Amino acid sequence: MASTLFAMLRRELLLALRRRSDVATALAFFVIVASLFPLAIGPEPQRLRQIGPGVLWVGALLSTLLGLHRMFGDDFADGTLEQMLLSPTPLAWLIGGKIAAHWLVAGLPLVLLAPLLGLQFALPGPALALLTVALLLGTPLLSLVGAIGAALTLGARGGGALLALLVLPLYVPALVFGAGALTAQATGLDYTGHLALLGAMLVMALFLAPLATAAAVRIALE
Repeated sequence: MASTLFAMLRRELLLALRRRSDVATALAFFVIVASLFPLAIGPEPQRLRQIGPGVLWVGALLSTLLGLHRMFGDDFADGTLEQMLLSPTPLAWLIGGKIAAHWLVAGLPLVLLAPLLGLQFALPGPALALLTVALLLGTPLLSLVGAIGAALTLGARGGGALLALLVLPLYVPALVFGAGALTAQATGLDYTGHLALLGAMLVMALFLAPLATAAAVRIALE
């Protein structure tokens, strides 16, 4: 089982290397969104520190959303998903490998870039560290929830717009608690509750999202 998971992960990463332009587009979008706000708001540090966490989280959320339609779209078109369904390995296990690869390609680079972009918002060192921790908990959650939406919209006409409408409301809790942790820290309040809730949602999604995604893929292939 572990070897199958790593084989799926390796396959997805190799495919992502062939589509480097998609990865670069998502990262460029994140950088542009995060950089435009300081230019528009002005150089006042206090105001930038107030809006910074929300802007960075929204930018990460939208950047993750950009590549979701391709998580299963290509495999659905060429019949790979049907072969995965016929495999003796549980479909949820294989889908877990695809989700992990999506996070490594689309989520982890955002986590690494966010502290650098946070300097534009005059965020202090502790806030940058907390931002990194919150995104480490939140971006896998975005990939897990997004996988369910990507599977539900497989083969649907106008699937990209439908995917956004379906997934964005489900991203709201991660956005609220992720950005709320930094807001609580800035005001001197306890922020560990926000991180605990993010972690709890991530653990729940790790167990349930692959199963829900596998069920949605089966429905799309019927």
